[in-house]
Amino acid sequence: MSQIALTRRGPELVAVRPHRRGGLKRRQAIASYLLVAPFFLVFLTMLVLPLVYAGYLSLFRDQLVGGTVFAGLGNYMRAVQDPLFLEGLLRMLKFLLIQVPIMLSLALLFALALDSGRLRLQRVIRLTIFMPYAVPGVIAALMWGYLYGPDFGPFAQAARAIGLPAPPFLGSQWMLGSIMNIVTWSFVGYNMIILYAALRSIPTELYEAARVDGAGELRVAWSIKIPALKPALLLTTIFSVIGGFQLFNEPNLLRSLAPNVIGVGYSPNLYVYNLAFVNQDINYAAAVAFLLGIVIMIASYAVQLGALRRERRS
Repeated sequence: MSQIALTRRGPELVAVRPHRRGGLKRRQAIASYLLVAPFFLVFLTMLVLPLVYAGYLSLFRDQLVGGTVFAGLGNYMRAVQDPLFLEGLLRMLKFLLIQVPIMLSLALLFALALDSGRLRLQRVIRLTIFMPYAVPGVIAALMWGYLYGPDFGPFAQAARAIGLPAPPFLGSQWMLGSIMNIVTWSFVGYNMIILYAALRSIPTELYEAARVDGAGELRVAWSIKIPALKPALLLTTIFSVIGGFQLFNEPNLLRSLAPNVIGVGYSPNLYVYNLAFVNQDINYAAAVAFLLGIVIMIASYAVQLGALRRERRS
């Protein structure tokens, strides 16, 4: 038998049937599950299932005699001894150790300059720095490939006009630096926006207290702003490490301009692509891709662990 409660509406008492709390909570829970269901559906079909299938493929090997056979961890043992894969990993490690500090330093410098309020046309400057991020990676690589061109590129033509040899942007010694330049040009604005947003969240009372004590802009930036940006810097560093190991568009497109410089294993991602879609070695490509994912996880964890240790020491 349902319970009846009395409630006052104006001068009269009115009988009201109270909602059942259990039923309300159940409907709220069902609504919550329905709202998050599309995300989990996409997450499962686009991420989890492909990973499980790739892991399954990595445990097999195609043979001329016998067809597809179970190989266990044989593909992984082959990958850790593969010189092309290891050379690509070392090249990307060198890429990250040089490119990421330069890119984040520029992003930090631009964010601090914009946050200082001393610049005119801030919106125009902010949009100009961010605009390269809106350019698709393929278009950026093609554009810079044209600029780097030793025969038709404007840099080469300008050098010849003053009697100098064309800069070997696509040569073996300069290629990694040329790719670093493309990635830095593309992602400085993206990282700057993250750091600038973090700067805008710092309480202005800290700045006012520091200026009352006689601190200038450089002192405020060094003692207040940069320490407050540590979480944002850690986030951008981890994003950059993950993105660096996944480098693909730039070497793949520049390879047509410098086929003798960029080989099939110039970057691990390019190597996986060539294994899977050129050599048709799907099983081994899946194993290499899984190993690359493990390397990225270890590198990201090492960056986070190093940041935590520095924070504890300070």
